[in-house]
Amino acid sequence: MKHNIPMQEKLNNLLEEQNKNYLSNTKKSFTKHKTATKVMPGGNTRTTQWMDPYPFFVDKAEGMYIYDIDENKYLDFMLNATTLILGHANPKIMTALANQINDGTVYSVPTDGQTKLADILVDRIPSMEKVRFTNSGTEATMMAIMAARSFTKKTKIAKFEGGYHGTHEHVSVSVYPKKDDLNPETHPGVPEYNYQPPSVLEDVIVLPYNDKEKCETLITKFKNDLSCIIMEPIVSNFGYLPLDIDFLKFIRNITEELGIVLIYDEIQSFRVAKGGAQESFEITPDMTTLGKIIGGGLPVGAFGGKDEIMELFDPTSNNYDIAHAGTFNGNPMTMEAGIAVMSNLNQPDFDYMNSLGEKLRQRLRSVFDEINLPVQITGFGSLFGINFNENKIIDYRTFIENNSQMTKILFSYLRNNELLLQLKNAGALNVLMTEKEIDFFVDTTRDIATQIKECTDE
Repeated sequence: MKHNIPMQEKLNNLLEEQNKNYLSNTKKSFTKHKTATKVMPGGNTRTTQWMDPYPFFVDKAEGMYIYDIDENKYLDFMLNATTLILGHANPKIMTALANQINDGTVYSVPTDGQTKLADILVDRIPSMEKVRFTNSGTEATMMAIMAARSFTKKTKIAKFEGGYHGTHEHVSVSVYPKKDDLNPETHPGVPEYNYQPPSVLEDVIVLPYNDKEKCETLITKFKNDLSCIIMEPIVSNFGYLPLDIDFLKFIRNITEELGIVLIYDEIQSFRVAKGGAQESFEITPDMTTLGKIIGGGLPVGAFGGKDEIMELFDPTSNNYDIAHAGTFNGNPMTMEAGIAVMSNLNQPDFDYMNSLGEKLRQRLRSVFDEINLPVQITGFGSLFGINFNENKIIDYRTFIENNSQMTKILFSYLRNNELLLQLKNAGALNVLMTEKEIDFFVDTTRDIATQIKECTDE
């Protein structure tokens, strides 16, 4: 215990030093942020854009880099939450947008662009026989759940503890629960905000990742009321942790056996292969939700699956049950950008990014092993996460044991040294990155990891 006090002080001092450097280098952003807070709570309209002590403001972005208004340059591993797989301001996407804007930005009737992008997705994704577009991943998961309820004629849903699927009511349960609020058996879930209706919690079954026994008990208990299970095969909230294959197969088998719709949220994991994680893991769900990369940097979402489920959205079908509106669904700007990005992503591109991602994860493991600092490197394909944790991460409860102070120090130091990651030190690669960028990232990480290690030594 006596050792922990000076260690904590050293870590606090190291973080304070990084914050001072950031304040010194981003004075214009500080002024912009103060102005923004007068008209927007927190200074923006997206909580994930917040970074302590305040976010920097972007001037421009190109290729692998973001430039802020203080003339700082950042090698971008955040990529707008994995979206920009071809990089910022990709010329082919910009050309597609320029061509479309001259013909109008949005219409009340469909364009051929919807059909072209839908055809690409249906061709690539094993579970998709039909698809519809939305404006966000949140909308996509919401519509998929509605479809599952209508198709099964059951009302409850199941999600996993710590799983993020957007910000609508029924998936906003047990996303970021505090350790003291966790239930021994996970169900019932933990509300995400004060005064969340109790009825929502009654309709959501919360499952533990990678625990077949507990999952089987809960799924079987609620089987008569359970319409669907929604899950990420690669969990974005845990540093892009790929789930155990046997566990994924177990969930697929039990949902098939009990007539429960299995929804894969591949809004982020779709970037690991032409057909997403389901292709890589050779497990086909009933429905899939998409977003991020398929819009080429514009707002987008999509959901799709088996014909008999998607028929619920067809006004000409006798089984039509769900009206799916949305003023900007399938808007031509997004569709053209999506066609451009998907047409320029083929198997060699995925192979290249995945190979580079594996090299990055291996080199990061070597760095932390060399320094003798307990860190778990997670990820799959072109996705990665750095977790200050002595124990193997298998679920939410092991993930939240990450050292939050060290996490902040690493993020802040990398940001001050021209590297941008997600706040929990997770990130993604794009097609433009090479071993040169990986070297820079690893060498910079080694520098701050060494300083963190010195703080932990007596």
